[in-house]
Amino acid sequence: MSESKTPEKNFVGKPPVFHHQNSHSPNSTLQLPSPIITKRTRTASTSARALENPIERGIVKSFSRSKGHGFITPSEGGDDLFCHVSDVEGEYVPLPGDEVKYRLCAIPPKYEKHQAVHVQIINLTPEVHHKWEEPIYPESPAK
Repeated sequence: MSESKTPEKNFVGKPPVFHHQNSHSPNSTLQLPSPIITKRTRTASTSARALENPIERGIVKSFSRSKGHGFITPSEGGDDLFCHVSDVEGEYVPLPGDEVKYRLCAIPPKYEKHQAVHVQIINLTPEVHHKWEEPIYPESPAK
């Protein structure tokens, strides 16, 4: 009596490993955690350190409500800063050109780069701004 070798029979406590067809890397299935720290996943000590940082100002370069993030160009110059949707405070969805104030929060693992947290719009552009509780429409500029 020979047993047929089905995937269920070959499964011995380890899940099957799937490789991408075009990848030659042995680690093609490796899933790294996201380095982005959201308000929900930020530790109390990281939040406390961010609150100790001075308030900075900048201009919203882009923001996608549907993607859940955007970028801010600092007024002092430098690289654009990532901004997660959970770090935007206030009732309106930011639009490109809005002036904002924020604090910097270091991004792991090396804590060399920063993202904007505690973001507040201080000067709205003339375009119509949508509130967070309004539904998202495809033709909406707040995306």
